Amino acid sequence: MGEPAAKRARTVGSLGEFNVAGPFETRNFIDGEFVKSQSGKTFPTVNPATEEVIAHCEDSNSADVDLAVAAAKAAFAVGSPWREMNATGRRDLMLRLADAIEENKEFLSRLEALDNGKPWKNAAYSAQTDLHLVIQCYRYYAGWADKLQGKTIPVDGKMFCYTRHEPVGVVGQIIPWNFPLLMQAWKLGPALATGCTVVMKTSEKTPLTGLAMCKLIQQVGFPKGVVNVLSGFGPSAGTPLALHNDVDKIAFTGSSPVGHKIMEYAAQSNLKRVSLELGGKSPLIVMPDADIDQAVTAAHVGLFLNMGQCCCASSRVFVHEDIYDKFVAAAVKRAKEWKVGSQFDESSLHGPQVDKIQFDRVMGYIEKGKAEGAKCLTGGTRHGSKGFFVEPTVFADVTDDMTIAREEIFGPVSSIIKFKDAKEVLRRANNTKYGLAAGICSRDIGTALAMSQELRAGTIWINCYDNFDCAGPFGGFKESGHGRELGEYGLQNYTEIKTVYIPVDGKF
Repeated sequence: MGEPAAKRARTVGSLGEFNVAGPFETRNFIDGEFVKSQSGKTFPTVNPATEEVIAHCEDSNSADVDLAVAAAKAAFAVGSPWREMNATGRRDLMLRLADAIEENKEFLSRLEALDNGKPWKNAAYSAQTDLHLVIQCYRYYAGWADKLQGKTIPVDGKMFCYTRHEPVGVVGQIIPWNFPLLMQAWKLGPALATGCTVVMKTSEKTPLTGLAMCKLIQQVGFPKGVVNVLSGFGPSAGTPLALHNDVDKIAFTGSSPVGHKIMEYAAQSNLKRVSLELGGKSPLIVMPDADIDQAVTAAHVGLFLNMGQCCCASSRVFVHEDIYDKFVAAAVKRAKEWKVGSQFDESSLHGPQVDKIQFDRVMGYIEKGKAEGAKCLTGGTRHGSKGFFVEPTVFADVTDDMTIAREEIFGPVSSIIKFKDAKEVLRRANNTKYGLAAGICSRDIGTALAMSQELRAGTIWINCYDNFDCAGPFGGFKESGHGRELGEYGLQNYTEIKTVYIPVDGKF
């Protein structure tokens, strides 16, 4: 029997009923309309579980960037509907957008799974988890829209001094492919709350959900030009966006090498403001007094969530020598139980890597680990013969000088490393160019807190891993970036502080 009409009506929103065959929106979104690219060129986006083409999206270039930036600039102009809108108006639009996402949660989560490969729905982490966080993020930042306040400042003389927090202007945003909808929310949320206008480039690997979101942005009534979204590749679309002289700020999430280029482009153009959330090689330190089950769970979630495609993945697991063998055995057992399969199989916990490039990259690192002497205890192979599936992989007897212990793999490859004492492991954990996140497992809270102060990383998880909330800021030290996303701190990326002086010279 088919699904009851009443139930189907509750789960089908304005985007319609999801069908893996489409059709899906593939055009760019510029100045409130869906348009073809100026060149007429397109590129395919592929289902990583089947290696079949889903659709062809616009291959944007500098001409499309120029149009989108012009639209965003016009939308930010003095006297425009967006600039004239009260802060409560921005708040209400963002709340309506969050409601629209919630009404279309089934469609968006399925489309995210189709294009990205992550499980659609299961008992652990899935695209539905992401949608919950997306909705939460827009509602959180909607709450900030009418609470952006300056200060009155006591200064010498008969002067009244105050500050205003004003939107930075036209913002370029470049988001990655590992959490497409969530990264879009992390960027759009604070930008819209503060009153900026946006030109966003989505990843060429996962363009579809960002465009579906534009339908909702259009439906709920955002003024034209406030949000513009382009599909395309980094060199042809991302570079001209970062170089554009009418872009006041650029926000980028992705690899550290590209982050370096973004900084160069900002310097070469108009010294636009830059915020970066980049790569990591995050350590998780398991002390001898740790609860083994709790520590194994932290390590497993920290590494295998989203098929290892997470910038803060706990890819270096340092375990004290007293409990090393016991921990390794438990970690291998947990990895073997992690079911690999199609993103639409609700019993699947682990989908494919996002594309062949990532698949080949991960398999290359696995082979390097084996060649350099690490012991592969489970996984290390392709799963099946179709799709970009990699078995959850655990290496033991890893040393700090091995490639898999030094370089960001961005895949389901765990490296378990032995240590002797706390001072030694802190030195080794910090011996990296990255500083995005770290973890500590210990039942001694004093030890854990003291160690957390020594770790050079932007987020520290104690007896857990990968816990996120839109109120808690996230960002890195060193080459993991600068600036913070989420929370009140995330608003700072999108505001300028203006100081105003007025003489108190009234006569009476």
